[in-house]
Amino acid sequence: MSTATANGITVEYETFGNPDAPPVLLIMGLGGQLTSWETEFCTALADAGFYVIRYDNRDVGLSTWFDDAGQFELADLLAQTVTPPYSVSDMSADAAGLLEALGLDSAHIVGASMGGMIAQTFAIEYPARTRTLVSIMSTTGDQAVGQPHPEALAALMVPPPATRDQAIEQGAKTWRVIGSPGFPFDEEAVKERTAAAYDRAFHPAGTARQLAAIVSQPDRTQALAAVTAPTLVIHGEADPLVDPSGGKATASAIPGARLKLVPGMGHDLPPALFAELIDDLAAHFGQG
Repeated sequence: MSTATANGITVEYETFGNPDAPPVLLIMGLGGQLTSWETEFCTALADAGFYVIRYDNRDVGLSTWFDDAGQFELADLLAQTVTPPYSVSDMSADAAGLLEALGLDSAHIVGASMGGMIAQTFAIEYPARTRTLVSIMSTTGDQAVGQPHPEALAALMVPPPATRDQAIEQGAKTWRVIGSPGFPFDEEAVKERTAAAYDRAFHPAGTARQLAAIVSQPDRTQALAAVTAPTLVIHGEADPLVDPSGGKATASAIPGARLKLVPGMGHDLPPALFAELIDDLAAHFGQG
């Protein structure tokens, strides 16, 4: 892994594949480190002929943390009674800065969940740098769509774990709620990933500040109407954290966007879907 200075912060990133191949920038969601894009997925995408870049968003993993901005309580965030220290637009500028640091004029922009919000914002604010757009299990910022189901919101409202063991157990419980009911739940694999993420960089305060950016994001519906990049929207039909209405609204807002609804998929990317999704992505990237 490597670091770059982007938009005035330090960004940790990792690449896969041939640097001369078409670049793909993978943007992860709330609290997710770059390792949340599984290595198997990244390697397979690189093997399909792409230069794959995954990175830690600000305030997560090994990128710059914003602890000087203070601690936020989840209840205050949901009530919108606090001022976020940065916005989804700022996080989009981080992505643009990373591409610039890597000497890349443009890339295929792929975002999952909060990463989809960042990717949509990137396509709006940096159209010349967006070869194609892929928004996965995300939404437009319109509060009337994409809202979490009660059980998923309850899973997020749990206080941060105090120990490594608690983090592992809590991770397993959370992913059992928001994961894909149509695919096998591998509890041991989830616990292993949660432990590895904890050991790499456990930072719940940063996740809370990212949530502040999500809660305060604008409704992008009108701005998305101006997006000209070929767009693919992927959403699980069983997603309890970002209701599928968010994906449907995203596809409706962007002219010519293609919507792929996946039966049995929740708010994750099951390994059983990797081959299908990579085929879809490769075909989509061919349009830009």
